[in-house]
Amino acid sequence: MDRRCSSSADSRLTAREGCSINSTPICRRAESYEAKEVKCISDVRRTFCLFVTFDFLFITLLWIIELNVNGGIQNQLDKEVLHYNYRASFFDIFLLAVFRFVALILAYAVCKLRHWWAIAITTAISCAFLIVKVILSKLLSQGTFGYLLPIVSFVLAWIETWLLDFKVLPQEAEDQNRYQCILDAAERAPLVSGGPLSDGQFYSPPESAADSDEELDDKHDPEKGLIQQVI
Repeated sequence: MDRRCSSSADSRLTAREGCSINSTPICRRAESYEAKEVKCISDVRRTFCLFVTFDFLFITLLWIIELNVNGGIQNQLDKEVLHYNYRASFFDIFLLAVFRFVALILAYAVCKLRHWWAIAITTAISCAFLIVKVILSKLLSQGTFGYLLPIVSFVLAWIETWLLDFKVLPQEAEDQNRYQCILDAAERAPLVSGGPLSDGQFYSPPESAADSDEELDDKHDPEKGLIQQVI
């Protein structure tokens, strides 16, 4: 990651040095994209991370409501956590939301990955676990939350996958390609333009017509030239 940052910084420095007067609009566009890259995280990636946080908080809220409805938080915590039963407890669905939150925030907010393999792993594990739990457990006989928690967790996991695969990664790839095109144009602009004039390109103006006429008269009238020399 440090190499990528240093190489991008070198490319920005080269493009900034190569900007001439004729390429000022290109330089301004490049600087605007540089300002976007200075941000710790892009807007679309930040939206994705916010949705991942919403997923974790929403599942947590639903689980706390379920604990409170079914006999009190302390009694249900003792029943679902300390005496965990795979067939009757919702605690594992909460842990699944924690797993998704930690894995996706580490992958796409801290490490800033630009690949879909992390979200593919979390979604596959979530779907497999929820399907097996619904088939083998007795959640569907425990009222509304027996349906609500597995379905909501399943849907949120797939919405996260859709956001990353169809919004975050394509948008960031498009921004990167556009920024690279602007850098290339800024590097080519000094080669296309004429550049500043060198010292050798400055020349004195030709002699005026009056001076040339006087010299011509002196050549045709040698006596006048001799008289001027004597005077």
